[in-house]
Amino acid sequence: MNVPTLAQRYQRGLVAELELALQGRIVPLYDMLRYHLGWIDEHGEPVEGMGGKGIRPNLCLLACAAVGGRAEAALPAAAAIELVHNFSLIHDDIEDESLQRRHRPTVWSIWGVPQAVNAGDSMYTLARLVLYRLEEHQVSERKIMRVAKALDEACIKLCEGQYLDLFFQHKTDVTIAEYIDMIGLKTGALIGTTLFVGATIGANRTKVASSLYSIGAGLGLAFQIWDDILGIWGVSSQMGKAVGEDIINKKKSLPIIYLWEHSDEPKKDALRNIYSKDVITNEDVELIMAMLDRIEARPFSEHLAERYFDEAMVSLDRLPLFNPAADELKSLCATVVQRNF
Repeated sequence: MNVPTLAQRYQRGLVAELELALQGRIVPLYDMLRYHLGWIDEHGEPVEGMGGKGIRPNLCLLACAAVGGRAEAALPAAAAIELVHNFSLIHDDIEDESLQRRHRPTVWSIWGVPQAVNAGDSMYTLARLVLYRLEEHQVSERKIMRVAKALDEACIKLCEGQYLDLFFQHKTDVTIAEYIDMIGLKTGALIGTTLFVGATIGANRTKVASSLYSIGAGLGLAFQIWDDILGIWGVSSQMGKAVGEDIINKKKSLPIIYLWEHSDEPKKDALRNIYSKDVITNEDVELIMAMLDRIEARPFSEHLAERYFDEAMVSLDRLPLFNPAADELKSLCATVVQRNF
C-alpha cells in the first residue's frame, strides 16, 4: 500500500482554503478563476487532472513543518501564494498573447482581454484576503504582518521582473547579468518568499527563514533557465504551450542572450533583422535554432541551471532541519527543476 506523502495529506486542506476564497456572488467571474486553476471547463463543468502542480503552496507547507511548526497553520498562506502565482499567469498570458496554458485555451483567449485583466486582479485581491485567515489558525498578528509584507514585496519584484522581461523584447543587446537580475525578480523572488513564509509561520527561526529564502531564490533561477530551455527545445505535450513560442514572442531567454554574446557582427545583423520584424516566421525560428545549436547554447544553459540548482541543494542540506517534513521538502525542491525532458 502506498503511504501518502505529507504534501498529499495537506492537499485537502489547501483545496478547502482555495474553495473558500472562490465563493463569490458573481458566479461567472469566479468561474473564470476556477477555470484557470483547472477545476472546471469553460462551460462550468468539473474536470480532473487539468490544474497546475501546486509546487509553491506545497513548498510553503513543508517549510512550515520542516522548522517544527504545524503545516495546517500555514494553509491560508499557501493558498494565497497559489493565488498570487496564478494571478501572474493570467496577466502573463495576456501580455504574451499566449493562446494556451496547461494544454487548453488561456482565460483571455476565451473571455477577452478586459475580463481576463479583471480576473487576474480579482485573483490577486483574493490572495490578500486569504492571508487574514491566518489569525483563525492562531498565527500572531506580528507574523501575519511579516508574511503579508514579504508577499507584497515578492509581488512588486515579480512586476519589476515582468517589466524587464517585456522591455527586453525590444532590446537586442541584453546581457546575461541583466537576464539573471530579471529572472531573480520574476521567478526567484516568489519561490524564495514561499519558503520564507512557511518557515516564518512555523517557528521563530529568523536565520533559517532567511536562508530558505535564498535557497528558494536560487531554485527559482534554475527553474526559469530550464523553462527557457524547454521553450526552445522542449516537447509541446509536456509544456502545455507551443514550442518556439518564446522565440516568436521575441523573449530574450538565456539561450538567445548567449547567442547574441557569441555572434560576430554579420550574425548580429541577422538577429537584428529577425527581431525587428512585426511577425517572426517559422523559418526565422528554424534559423535561430540552427544558430543556437552551432554555438552549443543548450549545454551552456543546462550547465548554468545545474550550477544554481546544486548550490541551492547544498545550502538546503546544511540547514539544521531534521524531521520527515524536512526530508520531503528536500525531495520537493529537487523536483522544482525539471532536469529531464
